[in-house]
Amino acid sequence: MTHPGTHMTDAPSTPADSQTPAQPHLRVLAQYVKDLSFENPGAPDTLRPGQQAPGIDMSIDVQARSLGENQFEVALSINARASRDKEGNDVVFIAELTYAGLFQMENIADADREPFLLIECPRQIFPFARRILADATRDGNFPPLMLDPVDFAALYRQQLSRRAAAAPGSEPNGNADPAAAN
Repeated sequence: MTHPGTHMTDAPSTPADSQTPAQPHLRVLAQYVKDLSFENPGAPDTLRPGQQAPGIDMSIDVQARSLGENQFEVALSINARASRDKEGNDVVFIAELTYAGLFQMENIADADREPFLLIECPRQIFPFARRILADATRDGNFPPLMLDPVDFAALYRQQLSRRAAAAPGSEPNGNADPAAAN
């Protein structure tokens, strides 16, 4: 029940309200294919029934760059090469995708920016990239390439380890350099 002259949205303010830090906010502004390539070099020979299933070599990379005004482009590059021999010479197909998102980040400390860019942002766009690769391989007359979920936190930790091994004591300097974000 409200009293005359008050509104349901009126709430008493307390001193703690004015000192509560703003919550981190991540917003996807756009998602898009930057580059998509599917090669089927052995067709039609590789498409005949009874062929052995190819082995697939995969690589995934994440790059981030600042576009100013708390906006960042995060690009997820996925490369898949299917071949029928261990040396990778009998190529069945090659699929390459760079899928990107334009993100706006607010109230995220400089020290936390890089993990957000290289873990949370690719986690947001991965399902869309996965579908595009599955469709491309299916359209090439192969079973859809269904990628397993990716642990982007583990990939980020690997990147940090490589940086530390390459230049002990140096500051992070990848494409998601927190200092370059401002």
